[in-house]
Amino acid sequence: MKSVLIFVLALFVSSCSGTKKAIGTQPEQKKEIAVVIETPKVSEIPESTSNHGEIKELIEVVDQNSNAIAEVESQEEVVKLIEKTTIQTDSIKFLGRSHFTFAHDNWDKLLQEHVSANGKVSYSGFKKNRNELNVYIKNLTDNIPIEESSKSEKLVFWINAYNALTIDLILRNYPLKSIKDIKDPWNQRLWQFGDKWMNLNDIEHKILRKMDEPRIHFAIVCASESCPKLKNEAFIASKLEAQLSNVTRAFLADTSKNEISENEIRLSKIFKWFKKDFEQNGSLIDFLNQYSEVTISNRAKKSFKDYNWNLNE
Repeated sequence: MKSVLIFVLALFVSSCSGTKKAIGTQPEQKKEIAVVIETPKVSEIPESTSNHGEIKELIEVVDQNSNAIAEVESQEEVVKLIEKTTIQTDSIKFLGRSHFTFAHDNWDKLLQEHVSANGKVSYSGFKKNRNELNVYIKNLTDNIPIEESSKSEKLVFWINAYNALTIDLILRNYPLKSIKDIKDPWNQRLWQFGDKWMNLNDIEHKILRKMDEPRIHFAIVCASESCPKLKNEAFIASKLEAQLSNVTRAFLADTSKNEISENEIRLSKIFKWFKKDFEQNGSLIDFLNQYSEVTISNRAKKSFKDYNWNLNE
């Protein structure tokens, strides 16, 4: 089913309060929000869809008047109006406030269905839901964050995108034993974002790492045993700080990835490959001590563990 893309174009505030009515032309001196909706065909909405009749009526009205006006009390009521339908809403732009949000609900659902609590991925399960993954990726490529988007929104978008595209890369070559069985896995430009074809390295090194958030290294995954575990829920802006801290703590506490004591540490090679990222505000030990269960001495002996590139299934 084609997604509904809703762009809130203008918010006009007057001294008189309005009452929410059906979509149509508004009287003067009301709070108005102009909504331009690109709608699916009515025939594309399953009869079993909740609020099917209401959605059908909405689409038929919008088809007659593409610049529909909804009379509402506030910007928040637009969101409530949208949420009354069960059609996937991919993005909402409040241009007056330079705001962008992207719904990662489909990705969240796929993760819950095909990723275990300990990060094991059912690629065969993802393969069965390949169409749903393709729809999510298409929505990503069609709705890149605007320049004025918040840092959290950009981080969430590109972290989720990186992980979804990694799954897609594996599925394109599945079955296989390791991501390294694929030729140049991180350099394949397989996905077009806007007018630019991108690969996984572009997203990691040219976008995410430049946002000065070292904890992204524990949020994005490379489909391998020694990588951080793929979280079985989508990252979202409202929970991002807690999510990044949690995945960092979990990675450090995982003895298959890191072995930490006061005077000796055996670390994942992630800390070797991206050393500079972890030393932006102090030493590597300073960074580790923010999230480690053990306080590490500045004189601790340091070494790095071998990296296991076997598929994380």
